Amino acid sequence: MLPAWLIVVILGIVEGVTEFIPVSSTGHLLVAEHWLGGQKSDLFNVVIQVGAVLAVLPLFHKRIAMMLRIHEPASRLLDLKVFVAFFITCIGGFVMKKLGFKLPEELVPVALALIVGGIVFIIVEGAIKGRESADGISWPVVLAVALGQLVAAAFPGASRSGSTIMFAMALGTGRIAATEFSFLVGIPTMLAAGALEIHSGLKEGVHEPWSLIALGFVVAAAVSFIAVKWLLRYVQSHSFVSFGIYRIAFGLLLLGLFFLHR
Repeated sequence: MLPAWLIVVILGIVEGVTEFIPVSSTGHLLVAEHWLGGQKSDLFNVVIQVGAVLAVLPLFHKRIAMMLRIHEPASRLLDLKVFVAFFITCIGGFVMKKLGFKLPEELVPVALALIVGGIVFIIVEGAIKGRESADGISWPVVLAVALGQLVAAAFPGASRSGSTIMFAMALGTGRIAATEFSFLVGIPTMLAAGALEIHSGLKEGVHEPWSLIALGFVVAAAVSFIAVKWLLRYVQSHSFVSFGIYRIAFGLLLLGLFFLHR
């Protein structure tokens, strides 16, 4: 059995690499936790996701600065679109929490979501190949991004960034614009989820040492910064097909391992 701190470091690395790369951070965390000896608390998972989110803020400092210039019409419009997507996600997330939604401990749902998502990646990329894409974010795309976030919350393995980016691209948004808007909406969404989970953890009593949670937070933040910086360069000249192939291969591997050890 690995020491607790090493398990946390490994999970922090997994979260940092996969939070914004469209392969499902929640799915990979569930798999890693399963293999490393048990599922971590929702508090741990959400807090290290917050670390991954905060780390990318410097990479979007120009866009965030533009959004803060509320005297400019373009800034106000973008702010409104981000807020609407965020608000819809919050309402949907609140309903899911009230209904008692919990992340599954089984690997099969994660594997199936990875495979289905991978197929969708390949289909969408094939459908838009050679088609002219828009640089702006339309209101249908705003609604689709909110829906994508809820789909990812309901089906671990679907990937928040993957679902939102694919939904946006399917509606005609360019790859770079879709990726950026997905990240901009994801930042307040994950920060709000983290704040809520921390509040609940303090109210109900934390079942894990805060020192380990803090370690996971720092590791996830450092790794996420590097991963997102790479991804933003990658999408400028590459499609998401390779991520789709990876998702399908990883999902099939998980299914194979599951049935092999039954």
